[in-house]
Amino acid sequence: MSTEISKMRNIGISAHIDSGKTTLTERILFYTKRIHAIHEVRGKDGVGATMDSMELEKERGITIQSAATYVSWRDKHINIIDTPGHVDFTIEVERALRVLDGAILVLCGVAGVQSQSITVDRQMRRYNVPRLAFINKCDRVGANPARVCDQLREKLRLNSVMIQIPIGLEAEHEGIVDLVRMKAIYFDGEGGEVIREEDIPEELMLEATTRREVMLDAVSEFDDELLEAILEDKVEEEMIHRAIRAGVLSLQLCPVLCGSAYKNKGVQPLLDAVDLYLPSPKDVVNYALDPNNPDEKIPVTNDPDDELLSYAFKLEDGTYGQLTYVRIYQGRLRKADTIYNARTGRKFKLGRIARMHSDKMEDIDEAGAGDIVAIFGIDCASGDTFRSDKCSLTMSSMHVPDSVIDLAIKPKDRKMAGNMSKALQRFTKEDPTFRVKVDPKSGETIISGMGELHLEVYVERMRREYGCEVEVGAPQVAYRERITREVKYDYTHKKQTGGSGQYGRIIGTMSPNEEGKWEYIVKVTGGNVPKEFIPSVEKGFVSCLDTGLLIGAPLDGLTVELSDGNSHSVDSSDNAFQAAARGCFREFYMKGKPQVLEPIMNVVVESPTEFQGDVVGTILQRRGILVGTAEDEGFVRVEAEVPLSEMFGYATDLRSVTQGKAEFSMEFQKYAPVPKDVEEGLIEEYRKQREEKKS
Repeated sequence: MSTEISKMRNIGISAHIDSGKTTLTERILFYTKRIHAIHEVRGKDGVGATMDSMELEKERGITIQSAATYVSWRDKHINIIDTPGHVDFTIEVERALRVLDGAILVLCGVAGVQSQSITVDRQMRRYNVPRLAFINKCDRVGANPARVCDQLREKLRLNSVMIQIPIGLEAEHEGIVDLVRMKAIYFDGEGGEVIREEDIPEELMLEATTRREVMLDAVSEFDDELLEAILEDKVEEEMIHRAIRAGVLSLQLCPVLCGSAYKNKGVQPLLDAVDLYLPSPKDVVNYALDPNNPDEKIPVTNDPDDELLSYAFKLEDGTYGQLTYVRIYQGRLRKADTIYNARTGRKFKLGRIARMHSDKMEDIDEAGAGDIVAIFGIDCASGDTFRSDKCSLTMSSMHVPDSVIDLAIKPKDRKMAGNMSKALQRFTKEDPTFRVKVDPKSGETIISGMGELHLEVYVERMRREYGCEVEVGAPQVAYRERITREVKYDYTHKKQTGGSGQYGRIIGTMSPNEEGKWEYIVKVTGGNVPKEFIPSVEKGFVSCLDTGLLIGAPLDGLTVELSDGNSHSVDSSDNAFQAAARGCFREFYMKGKPQVLEPIMNVVVESPTEFQGDVVGTILQRRGILVGTAEDEGFVRVEAEVPLSEMFGYATDLRSVTQGKAEFSMEFQKYAPVPKDVEEGLIEEYRKQREEKKS
């Protein structure tokens, strides 16, 4: 049975690693009666959290794949996606936020805004996702929700306002004060399921009154009626809810709630806030594209009676075939319906539709606009649009970051080669940031990803899920090449082998593209290069982009302008002009003074203040550039830009200088030129490899 669209909520739970997202989701499932017992992350009780269904997740105590579930709260149907916190699995957050209408940003009450909180905030802004902030771990030593609320304002530039304050902190954390209703809320019973409301304790009354005034001042900007009511001292609860919702939907307000998921405090009021303040699919404007007019954005209707338009945002290849997670933007999905893949044109008959509860499926007959469901046994890629035959629209794709680290792998024996191939095929289909290629020089299989942990997890999954032991080479940095100056070219390809030959002449310029993109500009006049051969020149140049001539690395940005040329009535052909472009690249590329670029990572280290000098030392030894440091109650946060090539083995070094008390995270920042001595070493290594290959 389809749920009315205004009573739906599609939300994600996102945060820095180890902020308590999965623990929070476990409590949400318990209070909404989707599970009957609470289990903890890391599987201390031998079970593990519901949303961490993979054995590897239970062992490591981290989320690797985003997991979907749905719950009912009050009269609302809530689809929830629990996403990973580690930056190596950032695509899981990216694809979830692409299809969600709202989000809960979870923050640690002690650590506050951390590096991955900033990344997640950036992803939410990219897709215009309204959010609530939940300050977790108020029971921990050093917890300070007021400070974290200020950090949201300072570091993330959010208009954060506390709508709750904690009753006690650290070991004395008992509950919360609701500043909208001015009530103290306590959570009794074995799992915090019994809610008790009382008057606000006398010692908290002054703080509660002060914070309420700050809250009313902030939210009254979004509702004129509330502003008048404040002046006349006739404020009603409903007015405040309406104003907060308006502020959240306009992306101009971030309500801050607090509690402790682990100690079962503050979760039910958070669910109430999801119900009251986060948007239904009807409140969010999503746009589709018309392939015939790609510059025009067309709002989707969110109407279940309209033509079907849906988006496949996540794939899982299981034992019985492919499971495809789909967000429906308009129309309905019904069992036995025929749907069309907009990219391939293929049609499929829907055999099975399911709602997901972590790794379990619950079959349904139909789902309507706004819903998130899974369809079974349909072959497609992540980012495909499914639609009805009368709909011509497609959904825009998600942002997929480039991989920054390579690893050479090979099966330990021939028997395992088939299993390795199956595993790699599945993983590349499921994860757009995991890439596989065969090195033409060495014949080795190279896997590429977002970081060491990312690739380590896939190697481990090959062993566990496919029984495939692989030998792993040393991690390789994904270097790039880029020319540094404009080069004018005039190149003629001429070949005579009896009968018709090959002829093509091209004239123009090659120049660096600072945005790191491939750009082809055609300024040919007078028909010297026939129209049908202009795309052939582009094809020829594009075929050279994967392997530069300096160290054999892919090119990071190149602009080619074709301004003139020549052709022959008999000998000119598509192949001739492609060959002309390739020959031109080989002859003129080195004249552009190419340089080697390396990935620079944004590294954030959080450590006790006493180790600050040692931490800075480890960064400077690795060619790092300090961006800034910030001290806060015994802890220091050091931010730096460090070349990826220098970061291998950093975790061990950091642990040894800080007695294991520091942690770090890193994410790709930009490509930058390598120092001259490093470049010379890379060029020499590439030259040796080529000579070995020749001999």
